[in-house]
Amino acid sequence: MADKLTFRRYEDNDHEWTRWSEDIYNEDTSYKCPTYVHRTPPCQGSCPSGEDIRGWLQIVRGIEKPPAGVEWQEYAFRRSTDANPFPAIMGRVCPAPCQDGCNRNEVEDYVGINAVEQFIGDHALQAKLAFAAAEQETGKRIAIIGGGVAGLAAAYQLRRLGHGATIFDEREELGGMTRYGIPGYRMPRDVMDGEIQRILDMGVELHMQTRVGRDISFEQLEKDYDAILLAIGAQQGRTLSIPGGDAPNCVSGVAFLAAFNEGRMQHTASKVVVIGGGDTAMDVVSVARRLGHINSPHPGDRPESVIRDLTAHDVAATASREGSEVLLIYRRPVEQMPAAEHERITAEKEGIELRGSLAPKELVIGADGRATALRVIEVDWTDGKMTEKEGSEFDIECDLVVPAVGQSGDLTGLEAFDNGRGLVDSDKFYQVPDKPGYFACGDIVRPHLLTTAIGQAAVAVDSIDRYLASKEFDRRPKVDVHHFNLLDKLRETELTPAEYDHSQEWGTDAAGYAVHNYEDRSQAEIIPHDMLYLGHFPFTARNRRKETGVGADEVLGHFEERFRGLDEEHVRAEAERCMSCGMCFECDNCVIYCPQDAVLRTPKDHATMGRYVYTDYDRCIGCHICAEVCPTGYINMGMGA
Repeated sequence: MADKLTFRRYEDNDHEWTRWSEDIYNEDTSYKCPTYVHRTPPCQGSCPSGEDIRGWLQIVRGIEKPPAGVEWQEYAFRRSTDANPFPAIMGRVCPAPCQDGCNRNEVEDYVGINAVEQFIGDHALQAKLAFAAAEQETGKRIAIIGGGVAGLAAAYQLRRLGHGATIFDEREELGGMTRYGIPGYRMPRDVMDGEIQRILDMGVELHMQTRVGRDISFEQLEKDYDAILLAIGAQQGRTLSIPGGDAPNCVSGVAFLAAFNEGRMQHTASKVVVIGGGDTAMDVVSVARRLGHINSPHPGDRPESVIRDLTAHDVAATASREGSEVLLIYRRPVEQMPAAEHERITAEKEGIELRGSLAPKELVIGADGRATALRVIEVDWTDGKMTEKEGSEFDIECDLVVPAVGQSGDLTGLEAFDNGRGLVDSDKFYQVPDKPGYFACGDIVRPHLLTTAIGQAAVAVDSIDRYLASKEFDRRPKVDVHHFNLLDKLRETELTPAEYDHSQEWGTDAAGYAVHNYEDRSQAEIIPHDMLYLGHFPFTARNRRKETGVGADEVLGHFEERFRGLDEEHVRAEAERCMSCGMCFECDNCVIYCPQDAVLRTPKDHATMGRYVYTDYDRCIGCHICAEVCPTGYINMGMGA
């Protein structure tokens, strides 16, 4: 404070406030002029597989143009599948964290990303669009243990790099939990088979009904392959660790769904209680409600006998089935269930009762050794911790109890990889610690979403590629997704910048070797809603897919596909609701509102996505209007010429 002050914002006697608008139009000495900053949108930042969602939405709506001779539908498919080879699957079953993160929620409602993705995937199947492997083979071979979405996504990414991919799977069919865990009315099998076959057609080798550690040893794999990827999934449900939890009619959600999806279970019990609040629990209650029950079945026809693979149901008996009472209980309040909100809403429409803040205490066992009731206690979460309410215990009558409270992997024959929790440890590059050449991805690392497994597979393949080339493992980007690359777009449109001659120049705004005042921060920043000009976007209702068979009276025996996809007109209308957060979408606001005519459209023969406008710095006065009216937050005021 002893130093002499050299700057004063206000002089003595300054007391009148000058309107900001007058400063804007009168001042011409600002050093800040428009710069164009690309950031990652929150939809993509929330997507575990890192899809360039904004990119393919811009293609669908017609903002980003495909190359000559390519239809927009195919171009959107190619952009989508750069990260995720299963758009038709994910458009149907992904709980869509991208939609939860969508900035459009601050206006009225999220963009229906799943609906657009389903359209892209379905069109690709109808048009028989194929994937191409790399033109040159590397000669390297990778063994993939597990044929679920993680293993298949890894095979896809490996073939794109030219590496050989061989899948070992112990089941008869590929798909993992997508096939054996998700019911067909949510995931039609012809759609799944089509997207899987497209990957196999890239030249993927298969060894089905082959269990590594039993039918073939790891020692043999190490001799035959250059790297090994563990993608076995988590196909064992956790049991109930309460008194009576080993009752025969207490079966895991994973086993319940497998019995249904394999066609062995055709009906269930009269009173079904499901414990859990995730996606598996929601699938269990929905299947139980659709299956219904049959009065006085033979003991061998009880659902637990079928689920434990001791017998199978007679399909003809389903003609006399009746509706089941299905109740789901969850430790936390219902609104805190991790399952997607629309799944909870649909379950209630189907006549399923959801009750939160109940904790299981024990199973009441009858004379025959089967559970007759589930004893629960009410709990309170007021202070953030679960507190049991004394004296609030009561019994819920039941014929079948299905805990869906977590999963683990079947590591029989793979015990050396077990971390003690039925899972496999990996580092941030998805390498197995202290096991050079071994990698892991998917649910066996952390049971989560299908899209999470797909994202992990892409990172694991990048790590395998570096391992095979003996490259150093670099730090992953802070925002680790598949980013839009302006330089790639310029090359695609034959607008590649000129070679830099390394001569010294003052300013680069007119230089042919530089991209005009463009900064890519997408690997470090996700753009929040408060950086957008939300007033630009009028209220526009979401284009919703129609759901069928979700009424309490019509759900029994209803196994047709739940969602009806949008047609092309409504898909494009939905894509137009995208606010293109962090990237120009050619609205012309900056051009129209600039008082100096300093912001101009890039000439058409030099324009492309991400390079629609430029600034004439000889005219710019730094008034900030262009940045204020930019809906997408693409313009930042920074150093000008």
